[in-house]
Amino acid sequence: MMRNIFLGFIRIHILHHANEGEIFGVEMMDELRGHGYSISAGTLYPILHSLEDGGYLTRRDTVVDGKVRKYYRITEKGVDALEEAKKKIKELVEEVI
Repeated sequence: MMRNIFLGFIRIHILHHANEGEIFGVEMMDELRGHGYSISAGTLYPILHSLEDGGYLTRRDTVVDGKVRKYYRITEKGVDALEEAKKKIKELVEEVI
């Protein structure tokens, strides 16, 4: 159960940072680790792909040092989902804490 909860937190965290500017996988793994999430590429990249497939993120591919780096940016649908999540988080925190 805790894994599912944390995966939801990770999705919200990704949307938050994508709302601030473009993100890419390794950068997000480092960011999430800084918040105590032990996340592998095998967990992160499927989340990024599912957010893209769901229309919450868009992707732009760029070659960096001979490798393709995928940059993600939030969509309008992603912004709407993030704002709704923020409301729910605030309500939950006020009730639980």
